Amino acid sequence: MNKTDLIDAMAEHAGITKAAAKKALECALIEIEGALQKGNRVSLVGFGSWSVSKRAARDGRNPQTGETIKIKAKNVVKFKAGSDLSNAVN
Repeated sequence: MNKTDLIDAMAEHAGITKAAAKKALECALIEIEGALQKGNRVSLVGFGSWSVSKRAARDGRNPQTGETIKIKAKNVVKFKAGSDLSNAVN
């Protein structure tokens, strides 16, 4: 399922227009992104939660040359599925 498929499904299930569903989805994604940028955790009970984790700088290896390279520290987004979602797919 891609973004367009999700918008179509949201519109059908909610009985709203595709434009309204698209706007709702985009607003939700913007708010999730904004919360994560601030370092907050986003939790949708039963579905899952997103959080930001810091990945430390480390040494890596170029697979083509075998040369050791420095990999910079960065923030990564983690998603942990909730129990309802886990149960639904199993």
